[in-house]
Amino acid sequence: MSVLVYLIPTVLEEKATETIPLYIMDAVKNCRVIFAENERTARRFLKTMSKDIVIDDYEWFTIHKAETELVNTFRQKISEGKNIAIISEAGCPGIADPGQILIAAAQEMNVTIKPLVGPSSILLALMASGMNGQQFEFVGYLPIDNLERNKAITALEANSQKKSSTQIFIETPYRNNQLLETLLKTCRPATKLCIAAELTGANEFIKTKTIAGWRQEKTDFHKKPVIFLLYAGS
Repeated sequence: MSVLVYLIPTVLEEKATETIPLYIMDAVKNCRVIFAENERTARRFLKTMSKDIVIDDYEWFTIHKAETELVNTFRQKISEGKNIAIISEAGCPGIADPGQILIAAAQEMNVTIKPLVGPSSILLALMASGMNGQQFEFVGYLPIDNLERNKAITALEANSQKKSSTQIFIETPYRNNQLLETLLKTCRPATKLCIAAELTGANEFIKTKTIAGWRQEKTDFHKKPVIFLLYAGS
């Protein structure tokens, strides 16, 4: 029987278990090895989803910044004929989250990879933004340095206008307010900005306004998980 590598989506908000299809746990139960971005979070997630799962029956490996060091172990487990689950801390593995190096190794070994349906904050935000979903780009984190950040925002706005594309980016939660302040100072009044915070949670917030409109709003996104989307197209 061929080895399977399952890409297991997890909740964006701990209590939003309804966003995870039930068949996800069937996939997990078909595995013997788990590579997780955060083992403690992954264990809690699996136990929340299935009370009868025996967590300690699995071999656990943590995906960390030195992800390449795990590739040999990952390859060895494939060679042993063991099905593997890859789990990020929130959302989907390999999408703005660790896992892609392991998945690339599985591709090189001609292993069957099964990406499973679950919440992606990037796609959920784009869906609800009203911005261009035919042409978009996720650019991750913007520079921390103020001057470099200003340059990056100006370039994103120009790129959005030129290509009529949606520019998507994120920030460390404790710097959300500073980033928003910079956006409001740097971008043109007519440029549209969508802020999507605490997606799938009880306090979910998704609003699209012009920069001029946001300047009139009193906002506070400190320490909240946020996706920013910028659109300067016609």
